[in-house]
Order: sequence, then C-alpha cells, then structure tokens
Amino acid sequence: MAKNFKDLTEKEILALAISLEEEDGRIYGDFAEALRAGYPATAQMFEEMQAEESQHRAWLIETYRQRFGEHIPLVRRQDVKGFVERRPVWLYKPLGVKAARRAAATMESETRQFYERAITKVSDASVRKLLGDLVEIEQRHIATAGAMEERLTADTKQQEEDVARRLFVLQIVQPGLAGLMDGSVSTLAPVFAAAFATRNSWDAFLVGVAASVGAGISMGFAEALSDDGSLTGRGHPWVRGAVCGLMTTAGGIGHTLPYLIPDFRVATSVAVGIVAIELAIISWVRHRYMDTPFLGAAMQVIVGGVLVFLTGILIGSA
Repeated sequence: MAKNFKDLTEKEILALAISLEEEDGRIYGDFAEALRAGYPATAQMFEEMQAEESQHRAWLIETYRQRFGEHIPLVRRQDVKGFVERRPVWLYKPLGVKAARRAAATMESETRQFYERAITKVSDASVRKLLGDLVEIEQRHIATAGAMEERLTADTKQQEEDVARRLFVLQIVQPGLAGLMDGSVSTLAPVFAAAFATRNSWDAFLVGVAASVGAGISMGFAEALSDDGSLTGRGHPWVRGAVCGLMTTAGGIGHTLPYLIPDFRVATSVAVGIVAIELAIISWVRHRYMDTPFLGAAMQVIVGGVLVFLTGILIGSA
C-alpha cells in the first residue's frame, strides 16, 4: 500500500529523492537514445540533462551517507501517494521529439514541487540547503526543457523539421493515401455497377456503404499487420491501420452519399462530380507529399479511376 508523503521520515524522503533522480536520469537517457538518429542536437541536450541528474543523485547519496549510513532503502514513486505514473519510454513507438520535450518539462516541474515539499519535512540544515539548491536547479531545468527548441540553431531546426516531415509522410500520409486511393478507386465498380443494374438510388447506396466499410476494415487490418514499425520507422501499427482504414472508408463513402438522392440520374451526376474531386485530391496529395509532378500524378490516378468506373458501368449495364 502506498504511503502518504506527510508520513515519510527524513530518511525515506532522501531515499525517495535518490530514486527519483535515478529514474529521471534513465528516462533522459532513453529519450536521447530514441531521438539520436533523427534529432541529434536534441538528443545531446537530453544527454546533458541525464548527466546533471546523475550529479544530483551523487549529491543526495553523499548527504544520505553522512546522515544515515551506507544502506539506502528502495523507496519508489509508486510507493508514495500523489505521484503521477510515468509511462516507460520504450512503450512509445515512435517517440516524437515534441512529446519528449513536453515530458521533460513536466518531469522537472514535478521534481521541483517534490523538493519544495520535502524542505518543509526535514530539519537538518545541510539537507535543507541541498534540497533548496535542487529546487533552484530544477527551476532552471524547467526553463531549459521548455526552451529546447529555441536553443537549436537555424540549420538544426531545419534538419529536425525535415525529419519530422519525413516521419509524418511515412506514418500518416502514406497509409492514409493508400487507403484513400483504394477506397476511391476500388469501390467505383461495385457502386456504379449496382446503380446501373438496378437504376435505384437506395440499392446503390447500400452497396456503396457495404463496399466502403468492408474495404476500410480489410485495408485497416492489412496495414496494421504488415509490420510493427520497429524496423521500418513507420510508426505504431494500429495507428497506421486506423488511418488507412478510415481513409479507405472515406474514399468510398464520398461518391456513395449522393445516392441518398432519390432521383437516379441526379444522384449519378453528383457522384461522378465527387469522383472527379476525389481523384484531384489524391493527385494533389501525391504531388504535395510524394514529390510527384501534379500532371503525372493526375494522369496515373485518372486513368486508373476511369478504367474502374467504366468497368462498373459496363458490368451494371450488361
């Protein structure tokens, strides 16, 4: 059972402080290791913070030995009520640089508050002085963590922005684009085949919804199970799967919704117009994020879309 902070002895407070500094140092080390490849400058800052946490721990251990001897009991944050649980860094796949910076600022703020409360619980002058010094240091660390981005040079910022953009494309844009293309193109045939076969808007709408949702589920699972992202850097599999699945469904639903219009001819005309908009959006995304010439991307998408569209009409009219 966790213990209330007010019930801790001076010995337990020092032991807890030692444990906190060790944990924070290891977390900063994990941040540095996770960000080293893509954000070397920020990783270096976290290494410096790790070294400082190690120094703080050494001061605390020396003070503890002078007061209570060699044995330091294991008192952890989860043993004391009021501390926020910290999720292990290795569970973040992938770790975003902005998330790491925010986490660091939060950690330093929490540690400062701990030392401020700890001062009121100890009576020894040397311990109070050390804790007071640590409060000031942690306050500087909060400012450092919050201003990490400001400390970077213009070239380094540009490099980090380029890395962030590549990760965004790899983890969000690519699965989303794959889903949008599949949903927009693959559902054309069943939707328009049903429309021209039945000449009934409601029947076409039901087929379109079924095709869109079914394709979304299929593509979502296929993307999520393709790899876990640990080696490719493509991000968390279920996030990719969700993005891909939702965009697949959205791509099919777009030209399905017009069939809520009772008049078959009007509904089909609106659906064709929406298909043109969908193909234009896909072409723009490929041009914007995949560095594909817009006309080339448009031709590739339009040719494929038109072929599937005509296939649906021919089958539905047979």
